[in-house]
Amino acid sequence: MIKPGRLEAGDTIATISPCNGWAGDEGIRWKYELGVLRLRELRLNVIHAPNSMKGSEYLSQNPKARAEDIMWAFENKDIKAVIANVGGNDSINLIPYLDSNVIAANPKIFIGYSDVMYLHLYCYKCGLSTFYGDNLLTQIADQAGWHEYSKRWFVKTLFENDPIGIIEPAKEWTYEASNNFRSDIKRGYHPCLGYEFIQGQGIATGRLIGGHTGITELEGTAIELKDEDYNGAIMFIEDIPEFFDEEAIKGFFEYLGQREILSKLNGIILGKSNEERDFLERAKIIKKIVFDKYSCAIPIVYGLNFGHSSPMFILPYGAMAEINCENKTFSILESGVV
Repeated sequence: MIKPGRLEAGDTIATISPCNGWAGDEGIRWKYELGVLRLRELRLNVIHAPNSMKGSEYLSQNPKARAEDIMWAFENKDIKAVIANVGGNDSINLIPYLDSNVIAANPKIFIGYSDVMYLHLYCYKCGLSTFYGDNLLTQIADQAGWHEYSKRWFVKTLFENDPIGIIEPAKEWTYEASNNFRSDIKRGYHPCLGYEFIQGQGIATGRLIGGHTGITELEGTAIELKDEDYNGAIMFIEDIPEFFDEEAIKGFFEYLGQREILSKLNGIILGKSNEERDFLERAKIIKKIVFDKYSCAIPIVYGLNFGHSSPMFILPYGAMAEINCENKTFSILESGVV
């Protein structure tokens, strides 16, 4: 995997709307500008892609325009990093309009989460390590402020080229919706109880691959993950509550077992679900399927701070990671950038 160069003060970061065009909508533009201001506080020069601010109605009907923005950002030699404004539900429709040769020839930081996963997997197929992390509107432009935990990992992961290291749990978190666009509404945070080790012993290492549970719907597509992508990997998975309930968890882990993916993985980490409830019943389901049915003893850890809850750390695709069941830690053993 090709790692992009690290960010430095004065570098240019481009904002794009590959999934949803909210950033350009009247009544929401203020939040986009708030996110831009916070990136500028890191001494970054921020520009927006040509089509990215044309609004949600236009962009929903023009996947090619959204794809053109991605190609523009990767081709532009002055742009060091690219960040998605927000997620959505149809970025996979951009794939036919992307040029893998251009992306492979122009490695740079690309960050976002949720629906952005499909574009990460496209870049992964191009040999580029990208970053499952902050979207502009939902994390950086949070009305309550860019959470210090999220901001610290953004800087550590993208500005520094030494090993990322142990990712400690956040001390607080929120499960409240991030897509409200009223300036007077702020999400409330609650104490975070840390990680839950569902099963496993010893120390497991592997390269990071994953995203959200939509990874099961990619068979037959250009970005379907193959056996070699899972071999010896640590999979990271998160999702919104509607797709992370007990039945969905059962279906997801059955899929991993039936496809013989469980036997290839070295471990699994699960992002904190975007709701306030314990994970006990879902943990029982996971262990019953993974350990009892498929005789798989790999470490599985729940409650890591990435994905649809806040705050979050950042996961570089292809980076070597470690689950330590004895010390109850998760670490990223190398840098995300060079």
